[in-house]
Amino acid sequence: MSVKQDVIAAFKDSFKTTPKVFFAPGRINLIGEHIDYNHGYVMPAAIDKGIWFAVAANNTNTVNFVSVDLKDSYSVTLDAVQKQDSWKNYVLGVLHVLEENNIKVGGFDCAFGGNLPVGAGLSSSAAVEGGLIYALTTIFDLKLNRIELAKLAQKAEHGYPGVKCGIMDQFANLNGKKDHVILLDCVTLDYQLFPLQLNDYAIYLINTKVHHSLASGEYNKRRHDCEEGFAILQKKLGGNITSWRQITSDQVVLNKEFLSDRVFDRCLFVTQEIGRTQAAGELLKQNNLKAFGSLMYQTHEGLSKLYEVSCPELDFLVDQAKQFPEVIGSRVMGGGFGGCTINIIEKAKADAIIATITSAYQKQFNITPEVYEVATSDGTYEIL
Repeated sequence: MSVKQDVIAAFKDSFKTTPKVFFAPGRINLIGEHIDYNHGYVMPAAIDKGIWFAVAANNTNTVNFVSVDLKDSYSVTLDAVQKQDSWKNYVLGVLHVLEENNIKVGGFDCAFGGNLPVGAGLSSSAAVEGGLIYALTTIFDLKLNRIELAKLAQKAEHGYPGVKCGIMDQFANLNGKKDHVILLDCVTLDYQLFPLQLNDYAIYLINTKVHHSLASGEYNKRRHDCEEGFAILQKKLGGNITSWRQITSDQVVLNKEFLSDRVFDRCLFVTQEIGRTQAAGELLKQNNLKAFGSLMYQTHEGLSKLYEVSCPELDFLVDQAKQFPEVIGSRVMGGGFGGCTINIIEKAKADAIIATITSAYQKQFNITPEVYEVATSDGTYEIL
């Protein structure tokens, strides 16, 4: 059976109500990494892997959840919702944020499960939050638009799970469009859709199967470096500088003497990546996929050498990709220190190229990487 059928079957085994069925996609980010918290832009897309939900109102004050993947269940009355552990915090966090905002729902039954690989950085948590909040909006006619839902879903992750994420994942989950990417302004939440016409190419993720433990602490250090650099540059440049997007890479270089080497590198990456992400949208308008891919390689170089969030395994995969002209773009995707590379590869040559790269990786690190082909998808929707 498909995942959707598994979820529906689990619902029917557990409940007597008749559900509506929803799909909530995971997401990729093509370019614009580590600049969502630096006044920048990101370019995510919803993908065709995600989480399916079967949900129905049950006319009680009780909420019942079945996690199909984990073979676990949990029930709670609406007046007793509180922080728990593991997967429960992601669904209960949605109920908590609705209550905080005085948005009323009734009791309901819910079964959910998906096909997003664990640890691959495809935002399974945002798919859980976005899928559930969209389902509840539909079932209880909450009259909330998709941007409002994305903001609430982000707050849900800040709450019980305690992950202070940016809004990119939830925004892409709810606002994606098939065959398009989103250029999202992380300051204003204004966004544009750009066509992604892959034609003879496809997107492949190669999972290093490693995740280095220093990720969370190092993430906070980089935020601090950027804040320090911005304060210095703001003072030196004067005027009305209120955002990184008002500072150019050339200005960073001209003021290098006032920055430590590490902070200079961070500032140079941020300004370059903001420029690359804006340029990427124009290249997609022109359907210039090869130039777009070249920007992906530049982003990886910056993430590895200037922002220092790569690792030997990720650098190895990108270096291998560079050996094949049919791989027009490759880079680390996500926070770094492990996880996946995202690659745009000519479909006709993809199998042979991936076999060569993964074999070399296995030989170098004694790890068998996982490979996923993904395509773009619409944002969370009801399956009719």
